[in-house]
Amino acid sequence: MAQIKIKQVKSRINCPAVQKRTLDALGLRKMNQVVVKEDSPAIMGMVNKVRHLVEVINA
Repeated sequence: MAQIKIKQVKSRINCPAVQKRTLDALGLRKMNQVVVKEDSPAIMGMVNKVRHLVEVINA
C-alpha cells in the first residue's frame, strides 16, 4: 500500500480529549512531528477527525 506522511502543524492545547487521543493513536506527540503511516481507510478517518491540526504529505 501507499504511505503518507502526517505532520502536526497546530497545537493540541484546548482540543477536546477525543482529538488528543486520536493524535496519540496516530503517534503524534509534539508540534512539527512527522510520522509515516499506511494509506488505509482507518488512518484516513483518523486524519479526517483532526484535519485542522495536521497536514498530510504523500510520501
